[in-house]
Parts: sequence; structure tokens; C-alpha cells
Amino acid sequence: MFSAQNLISIGIAALLTAGLYAIMSYGLAIIYGVMKVINLSHAGFLMLGAFMTLVYFQWWHLDPVAGAFVNLPVFFVAGWVVYRILVRRVATALPIASLLLLFGLWLVIQNLAVAIWGGEDQSIITSYTYKALTLFGFRIPVTRLIVFAVALAVLSILHFALGHTFIGKALRATVQDPTAGLLVGIDTEQISAMAFGLGTAFAGFAGSLLTLLFSFNPDFGGSFQLKSFTIIVLGGLENLAGVTVGAAVLAFTESYAVLFMRASLQNVIAYALLVVALVVMPGGIGQFLQRRS
Repeated sequence: MFSAQNLISIGIAALLTAGLYAIMSYGLAIIYGVMKVINLSHAGFLMLGAFMTLVYFQWWHLDPVAGAFVNLPVFFVAGWVVYRILVRRVATALPIASLLLLFGLWLVIQNLAVAIWGGEDQSIITSYTYKALTLFGFRIPVTRLIVFAVALAVLSILHFALGHTFIGKALRATVQDPTAGLLVGIDTEQISAMAFGLGTAFAGFAGSLLTLLFSFNPDFGGSFQLKSFTIIVLGGLENLAGVTVGAAVLAFTESYAVLFMRASLQNVIAYALLVVALVVMPGGIGQFLQRRS
């Protein structure tokens, strides 16, 4: 059980999972960073992204990876509209207002999914779903490799856009100091709409990739929302680079925990890490290490 072969194999699986965790958490981190709003509808858009991928697959035989890229603009527009119609009205109110609004939106999306697709589990089987590659003596599922490669590519493009485009720099400036951003001429209202659209697009994108690994139903998304929230708390809430670190910490902790506990209790790890992060290092891992040095 504790052989080197087994430990390395678990480490590889954790690394591949970290890519998926990072991409499903970035949307939540972007929205919180710009608007200081916790998007409780994140789970609903994750689930909707999965079901839209099923629609693309059944109607047009579109691969889930291609469906993920279709979801990016579709969910960006959806998020933009949701911000314009709903979220902007409570963005400056007490946090409880946005929490209740977005929780209600999650329930509406969930019940609409039940009305349209029913409550049964759905899954997408592709030609490579059950295939695996042997690399350096380790068998790795093709689906996990694809999800990791796509997530890595998209996150690299996002980091480049944030660092080298005007909109990306404006978004980062608004995350660091909204008032200063307003003083230098940044339209923070437009940036907030864009942030909500971008966060929703990443939720829909991640929902598509999740269909390669898991079955899904209208309740799908809740546990992943908890993990996303744990990851951004570990990363430091407003620290986009910290999200990658938080994703790796959760993925490796969950993966190696199965050596000591049943896999069905894996979600407990996310709860435990969230509690530890909130109590011991509310500023995230980076700030915690700075205090210790």
C-alpha cells in the first residue's frame, strides 16, 4: 500500500486533478477579487456547463473538450446578463443580499435542470473514455491527461491576458484597489460585468471538462463549489496565483488521504482544510508562510 510505485502513482493522479481544480476555482476567485461577492451560483453554472455539453454531444456529436470551448463565450454572455440584470443591484449592498440572491439563482438553475433533464444521473462516453496510456511504467487515464492539458493551456492563456492586455491589467488593478482604479479612469462597472462574465465562463468550461471524469445530475456542482471555495481561501481569496497553489494542496491532500481513510469520505478533506484555513491562515498559504518567516 505504501510502496514507492503506489505513492508516485497517487502523486501523478493528484497533479492531474490539481489542473482541473484550478480551472474550476478561477472563476470564483476572479468574481470575489473584483466585486468582493461570493458567487453561490457557481455550482449551478458548473452543473449547467455539464448539461450543455451533453446537449452538444447528443445533438451534434461534439466532443466534450470542443463543448468546453463553445461554453466559454456562451457562459460569458450569460454571466454578463446575470450581472447586468441582477447582481449589480446588490453589489454595493450588505454581503448577505448578494449571498441570498446568488443562492436563489443556484436553486432556480437547479430546478430548471430538473424540469428539462430530469433527476437521473447522466454521463458522456467518448471513444477514449476507457483508454489509458503507459508513461514511465505508470498507467494514466487518457481523460485525465486531456483535462490536465486543456486546463493548463487555458490557464496559461488567462495569465498572459491578465499580464499583457489592457483589460487584464485593468482587472488586476481593480482586484488590488478598486478606488485607485476608478481614479485612474478604469470603468469599474464594466470591469465588474466582465469579471462576472469571465467567472461564469470558467464555471461552464470546468463543467464541460468534469463530464469527462464524472457522471452528473442537477445536484452536481455542490461538492465542487465547496472545493472551489476551499481552494480560493487557501490561495488567499484575491490572489489568483494562489489559486493554483490552493488547488495543488487540496488535490494532493485528498489523493494521499485515501491511504488512511475510505475514498467515499474524500469530501471531508475539503471541509477540514476550509476550517483550518479560516482559523489558522485566513490570508491564505502565502500570507501564513510570510508570517512564519
